[in-house]
Amino acid sequence: MLEGPMRLPASGGAPQSMVIFLHGYGSNGDDLIGLAEYWRGALPDTVFLSPNAPEICPGAPDGYQWWGLSNLTPGGRAAGVRKPAAGLNAFIDAKLAEFGLDEARLALVGFSQGTMMALHVGPRRAQALAGIVGFSGMLADPDELTVEVVTRPPVLLIHGDADEVLPVASLARAKQGLEAAGLDVVTHVSPRLGHSIDEMGLRLGATFLAHRLTRPVAGT
Repeated sequence: MLEGPMRLPASGGAPQSMVIFLHGYGSNGDDLIGLAEYWRGALPDTVFLSPNAPEICPGAPDGYQWWGLSNLTPGGRAAGVRKPAAGLNAFIDAKLAEFGLDEARLALVGFSQGTMMALHVGPRRAQALAGIVGFSGMLADPDELTVEVVTRPPVLLIHGDADEVLPVASLARAKQGLEAAGLDVVTHVSPRLGHSIDEMGLRLGATFLAHRLTRPVAGT
């Protein structure tokens, strides 16, 4: 089972929604859990979880990877993103059960390789997530997604136009691939931003998540 840091709701009450952070290559859960401090005001009843990826990252002290980068071809990425999917789904299932929540109250937030994981796992879940936020990432398997899509959560993608790791063109390609699979996608490009998250991205993420996670759920 994946493990990592957690932040309980700022309200002090039982969680009414959940955000799971998925970190990038060579990072760890402690990196993204810091975003919870920016978003707890807008999401006071949300529990935030930030698991470490399942593999130790070579050459990165205290770093983890969702999969190795020995094969950077499109086929290599598509195969790589599948490898940890079952473990991530098991973590999601366990945490939803632990807190008595369902997918309608869950959002995935990824950065870089974590965005690839969120965009792979989210649309293949049997029940639709409340939403997906992806920072500085890409769609690892666009051809497979159009065939394998099961549910269509709304997606917010944010990217810097000076990203030196995953060029900003990855954003347009991800949007195209997701829309081809029937998902609704909103995008934002941050000027002069590299492979990082800026204040505007934090604000847009907070607004998107607050809208998706605090709205009434059908049938309640």
